[in-house]
Amino acid sequence: MPRWKALPEELDPQVREFTSQLRRLVDRSGLGIAAVADRTGYSKTSWERYLNGRLLAPKGAIVALAEVTGTNQTHLTTMWELAERAWSRAEMRHDMTMEAIRISQARAALGEFGPAPAGTANGRAGGRTAAPADPETGHEPGRRRRDPGSRDHQPQSPSYVPTHNEPGGLGGPGHPDSSSPPGSLPSAPSPGHGGGGKRKVTMFVAGLVGALLVIAAAVLLTDLGGDGDDKPVAKPPSTAPTTSSPPLPDGVKCSGKDCTGQDPEAMGCGGEFAKTVSSATVGKAFVEVRYSKTCQASWARITRAAPGDTVQISVGGKGAQNGLVNADKDAYTPMTAVTGPADAKACATLTTGVNGCTTPQ
Repeated sequence: MPRWKALPEELDPQVREFTSQLRRLVDRSGLGIAAVADRTGYSKTSWERYLNGRLLAPKGAIVALAEVTGTNQTHLTTMWELAERAWSRAEMRHDMTMEAIRISQARAALGEFGPAPAGTANGRAGGRTAAPADPETGHEPGRRRRDPGSRDHQPQSPSYVPTHNEPGGLGGPGHPDSSSPPGSLPSAPSPGHGGGGKRKVTMFVAGLVGALLVIAAAVLLTDLGGDGDDKPVAKPPSTAPTTSSPPLPDGVKCSGKDCTGQDPEAMGCGGEFAKTVSSATVGKAFVEVRYSKTCQASWARITRAAPGDTVQISVGGKGAQNGLVNADKDAYTPMTAVTGPADAKACATLTTGVNGCTTPQ
């Protein structure tokens, strides 16, 4: 069974080449994904995504991998920059495709309502039902009676204001103070254009809302001691001093006994929060005791091993935690709580019958 899965066919050639290069570096180092995760500070799940082409590794992970594998950082980061540009272009194409799909779906959804009935636009005739005539003017609402002696009226927007020289303007033929020709009548106000009734209703509602707000503010001020009485002001409860341990760094999820039996990677105790405090070579395998001061816990790690080899960590022969080597040729145990870096001891048992343990430093 091959170690690596086939990369996605839709992967950009530049990203494919970069991902293949990362796989070669990991293979050449002899480390498994778990060991790479532990030494670089990025989780095993993240490295599986990076090495399978599902996610582009961040620059920090690339720099850490170069340090772990002894690779020239400049050359590796140059390849990463090219892959990052290709990845960004692919994401942009994907976003444009999704936007086009959303627009098509929106147009299709709006089209379900059907086209507007013919002749109804802008209130013009053509199948339009006539509105009842105004009882005072004898004309339809929204229509303005044309003076016999005035020029044709042009369509006006709701914000249009007639000038002094236009019909209906101040001082014009439609104004009662103007010198209108004998027999002409002032133009009736158009409900569709004037909107005076609506403005009055709006102003009345606004005034009513303002009055209610003033009353509500006065009530609140009275309840809060605004009437001048020396009422005690409620204070937020003070935080009682705690004697618990200081907060853990971001990403760290346990400390001390809470870490016993837990995966150091999943709990965030590996990477920058861990170091090797003792080690030993057992046959061809390399065994280490990893210690995290932040988590107050230790675990054992074995590399360059064979499938079936086992590794164990214990504190004074108690609370043993075990790990089994798989096809990655490395493994690590769950954690066990410790009070110091020299408390724990790691032992390995190989399928060849060789075994050995670390010596606390």
